[in-house]
Amino acid sequence: MQNSEEVKPYKEKEGGKKQQVADMFNNIAPKYDLLNHTLSLGIDILWRKKAVRLISPFQPKKVLDIATGTADFAIEDLNSGAEKVVGLDISEGMLNLGKQKIKKKHLDDRIELLLGDSENLPFDDASFNAITVGFGVRNFENLKKGLSEMYRVLAPGGVCAVLEFSKPKTFPIKYLYNFYFKRVLPGIGKSISKDNAAYTYLPDSVQAFPDGQEFLNILEEVGYKNTKQYPVTFGIATIYIAEKV
Repeated sequence: MQNSEEVKPYKEKEGGKKQQVADMFNNIAPKYDLLNHTLSLGIDILWRKKAVRLISPFQPKKVLDIATGTADFAIEDLNSGAEKVVGLDISEGMLNLGKQKIKKKHLDDRIELLLGDSENLPFDDASFNAITVGFGVRNFENLKKGLSEMYRVLAPGGVCAVLEFSKPKTFPIKYLYNFYFKRVLPGIGKSISKDNAAYTYLPDSVQAFPDGQEFLNILEEVGYKNTKQYPVTFGIATIYIAEKV
């Protein structure tokens, strides 16, 4: 099996994973929200709500949402009781849509969106009380470097919530999931987004991602404590919680 850092959207093109991921999201940005909610049957909304409920007891004042995309997670983060949310993404196309969404909801004063690299965060040490990432760590060019940067900008006593696709283990969910991800999803994605690579990259990157206990081990290796995993919807996705003590 390929390492998740080796899986890139455009196999035939030159360039590192980071640039290719930025290009891919810029390409699919106009249809991203429609595709995201359609392909997950809207369940992704519930997953984000649960992740925010898990960080709420930490009463974070300032939250960073990495790979914020069109800002759905950043908006949900406000329900943690946060006073300020900063969303960061590598794709300008996605951020532009997120900014429109925030403006429409009159949340400009509480949410700020920035263009930036999750593996080289433009923030001081211990700047945030909580960090969220929705379906983003799988796209890191260097997973440990990205997680280490998140750890650096997280304040002691802070919490990190990572929502990511995982690989269901039980029959028949495992087989239905694989069929949907490998046969159905790429076809729908291609027809709506017109980007062939984007929705073949998705199952490839999920397959290569070190999920479950393996991901918890990596979080602990980087320095996080009290790591926990919460599989959601039959293990289709998992919410990982990790603290900086």
